[in-house]
Amino acid sequence: MTKADLRREALARRRALSEAEVAHRSTALWQQLRAGFPVAEWQWLHLFLPIPQQHEPDTWLLIRQLWAKQPHLQLAVPVVQADGHTLRHFHLTSETQLMNNKWAIPEPVRAAEVAPLQLDAVLVPLLAFDEAGHRVGYGKGFYDRFLTECRPDALRIGVSLEPPVARITDAWAGDVPLHACLTPERVWRF
Repeated sequence: MTKADLRREALARRRALSEAEVAHRSTALWQQLRAGFPVAEWQWLHLFLPIPQQHEPDTWLLIRQLWAKQPHLQLAVPVVQADGHTLRHFHLTSETQLMNNKWAIPEPVRAAEVAPLQLDAVLVPLLAFDEAGHRVGYGKGFYDRFLTECRPDALRIGVSLEPPVARITDAWAGDVPLHACLTPERVWRF
């Protein structure tokens, strides 16, 4: 399937999910993360803040657990820049003030900037992925550009509410593939 077809179908399926189903699947995702990765060994984890109206995985469930059980782990979140093409990354703490941007994405206000080279792992939002680790996002390329700025050994872990498709037919060399992807049922490794 092409990215455009996958994006359209995945958005429709996700929007059809109830809030309770998104919460249930999100809880299962975070159980897969803790069981499948050495979270306790990481110093910095980059994750996204969910857009509830898009029925994205609820990272707040994970964030609260990490603050309670892994207080040494520092969290970073992205902020879309005014150019509309790039991201900068900021430290997220329990005291960080947030404000929604024009896409209703919560972003930190007056937080310390975090360099991509500091990150041990990145949780990558996506709409769909394939069995080779290629992914489909919202189509703006933010994460492809960002992931090239990270250390080569930083884990790129997709977060999906659904299992993979067999193949994305129009994946290309500029797409940064994932090392793994979390689904509610299992961890896919590439």
